[in-house]
Formats: sequence, C-alpha cells, structure tokens
Amino acid sequence: MTHRPDRPHPVLAGLDGVRAELENLYRDLHRHPELGLREHRTAGKAAEALRAAGYQVTEGVGGTGVVAVLANGDGPVVMARADMDALPVRERTGLPYASTVTAPGDDGAEQPVMHACGHDLHVTCLIGCARLLARAKDAWRGTFVALFQPSEEKGDGADAMIDDGLTSRAPTPDVVLAQHVLPLPAGYVGTRSGPFLSAADSLRVTVHGRSAHGSSPQNAVDPVVMAAMIVVRLQTVVARELAATTPAVVTVGSIHAGSSPNVIPDSAVLQLNIRTYDDSTRAQVLHAVERIVRAECQASGSPEEPEFERIATFPPTVNDDATTRRVAEAFAAHFGDDAHTVPLHTASEDMSKIPQAFGAPFTYWAIGGIDPARYAEAAAAGTVDQDIPVNHSPYFAPVVQPTLDTGVSALAVAALAWLGT
Repeated sequence: MTHRPDRPHPVLAGLDGVRAELENLYRDLHRHPELGLREHRTAGKAAEALRAAGYQVTEGVGGTGVVAVLANGDGPVVMARADMDALPVRERTGLPYASTVTAPGDDGAEQPVMHACGHDLHVTCLIGCARLLARAKDAWRGTFVALFQPSEEKGDGADAMIDDGLTSRAPTPDVVLAQHVLPLPAGYVGTRSGPFLSAADSLRVTVHGRSAHGSSPQNAVDPVVMAAMIVVRLQTVVARELAATTPAVVTVGSIHAGSSPNVIPDSAVLQLNIRTYDDSTRAQVLHAVERIVRAECQASGSPEEPEFERIATFPPTVNDDATTRRVAEAFAAHFGDDAHTVPLHTASEDMSKIPQAFGAPFTYWAIGGIDPARYAEAAAAGTVDQDIPVNHSPYFAPVVQPTLDTGVSALAVAALAWLGT
C-alpha cells in the first residue's frame, strides 16, 4: 500500500492549483516539437513562465538554452535540469494533440518531428516545480536554478551551453538534479547509486574496396563482403572478449554500399553504436572494434585503410552515492511503496556534462509513465520489452496527469532535501 504524507510540504500543497495549466502546457509542447538547437518556441515558453513567476531568466545560452534563477535567502544552490529537444520521428498515435510538425534535417530534407522520448514532459515538470517553489518562498531557503538544455538527443546541447559560458552565467550549484520518464508504471520513482545509464559512442566506419562489374568479381575487392564479415566478427566482442559480468552492447545499426544490383561498389559505410558503463570497458570495446575492422580489411586485400568517424559521444551517467541516498530517503518518505531502486539501464544521456563542468555532485532518477494495469499485464506475461517500447511518450497519454504529478513532486521533494527549512 502506497503511503503519502497526510500533510504535504507547503510547496507541494500548491500542486492542485497548477495541475490543469501544466497538463495544457504538456499537450501544447507535445503538439509543437522542435529538433535539437532549434527549440526556440519551447525555450520561449519556459522563459516566459519562469519570468512571470519571479525568476531571473537568461535566454539563448548555447543557442536555445535557458537558465532561470530564484534567490531566496542564504542557503544551498540547487540546480535542476530538463532537456527540450524532440526526435525526427513520425507520430502515429492518433492523439488529439499529436504532432504534425515537419522540419528540415541535417541533409536539408523535410522530415517529421515528434516528442517520442518524453522531453516535453521533462520541461513541463521542471516548470511546474519551479512555479511551486516560487509560490511558497516562506517554506524554503537558498537558491533554485531551473536549467533547460537543448539538443540532448545529439549529445551536443550541454557542450554548447558550457562553451557559451554557462559556468559564469549561472550560480555554482551545490547539487544538480535531473529525471527521465521511462517505460515503467505511472507513479513509480526509481533511484540508483553509482552507474545508472551507459556511455554511448556512435561511429561511422568506411571500408574501401575496388569496384567491378558483377559478372567479373575476380576484378573486385568487394567491400560488401568485407562489411558483412566485420558485422559477424563484431558480435564476438561482447560474447568472447568481455567477462560475462561486464555489461556492454555493440550494435551495427546501418550498412550502406552501392546502388546497383550488378555492380560491386568501391566502398561500404557501417554505422555502429557502442554502450558501456565504465572507462576501461569503453576503451577495450572501442579498441576491439578498430582492431577487427582493420584486420578484416587487411584480410580482404583492401586497397586503402578504413576510416573511423566519431558521430556522437555520451558519457556514462554515474550518480553520486551520498547525493542519491539523500534523494532516495526523501522519496521513500514522500512516495512510500512507489519509491524503488532501479536496475542498470542501457539508455544514455549527456546530463552529467553540466554538473561536471561546475564540479558539482549530481543524481538522476526515473519516473514511470505507463498505465499501471497495462504494465502489470505485460510484466505478468513476461513481455514488457515487447509491449512497452522505449520511445514511449505516446504510451503515457492515458496517464498524463499522474505522470506529471509524480514528475513535479519528485523534483520538488529532491530539491527540498537541500532547500527545506
């Protein structure tokens, strides 16, 4: 049986008064998604809401980032961060507030855009928490900083804010907090000390061959065969080079070579994604990938060395132990049986870059957003992974209000673990 305090903290007592506005804001943000470093409308909504609540707001940090500061006497500085960007995904949910937005991609081609990863909810929850703190200033002391970060999906938004002087444009925090909605039951809050999310490295690898007509394969060095052998061999990195207790993932998500069925092309391009949880494993796997690619190219008689390009890099999310214990205790007191310890997750984030730039400890937690009955049914059948996709925003549409309540409350409860009087 879930326990919640009979008398909520004065900050949280104001949630009833903003609930309808927050739900409308969430639906509006979902209907108007924006790609990374183009979140002008979303950033404007956040800046407008917090300026009206009495925050000192700085816009345009790192392009579209927003920093809002509410100083409320002597005390700790608590920073909470939300990511703002959407994904190039076509929405097929049929929701009345579904996105119909399109935008040019990096190649200039028009593509659909959707909040498929919950950043619309993250923004809404942080705005809600910030507003509740502003309405109950007698109930806490210190400084609260709400930071809205662009372009998390590409891994360059935090870097853009840092490069634009973030550490001199915001007060140095004593702690940095963040959360992510995950495919878990609505009402669920989950913390974890130490490693939480994986590091992720995306690579583009080009292997070179020699082109020839399909009728004369003896005149070719076939990069398609070369790429195929590389894909097969890469599957042994985790299975045969790492201990069974060392988690890692190596995925080849894309292969492209040639354009004609009867012409052997002169090159092939593979795109890889690698996920690890510590620096030594990361270095070992990256070295193994390069070794295998070079060896297969040599074995095939490739006329040129392969090319390696790092597309994106996300550091591991490793929660500070003392900070996480403090938040976990606050969650247990407020959420009762809905407060959990979560397992390692193979998703990746760039959230840790911002606290590391300030030299501040941080913790990152998960909130659930799936209808509890649907989740319980999938769990009982052992089909959670198949029935509850990771790109999950549309799946919490039936439970928007309880998910928002949990997200706003979790941010406020965690912040008050430092700011509470």
